[in-house]
Amino acid sequence: MPKDNVIRQLGKYYGVVFLLPASILAGWIIGYFLDRFFGTQILKIVFLFLGVAAGIIEVIRELSAADAGK
Repeated sequence: MPKDNVIRQLGKYYGVVFLLPASILAGWIIGYFLDRFFGTQILKIVFLFLGVAAGIIEVIRELSAADAGK
């Protein structure tokens, strides 16, 4: 396997590493600010779970697209 091919594969999957944590963080931040705006306590948890679900779905999409390209 050529070294150039290994670097390409590493670059392709490097973004997937940050996809799930970024989605979780985005969901929590949105929920945090909505909780502060509306004066509630539950929206952080709701949007945290939505961030987790969105992150998992996006990771599956990315890996499926990468697998289809093989």
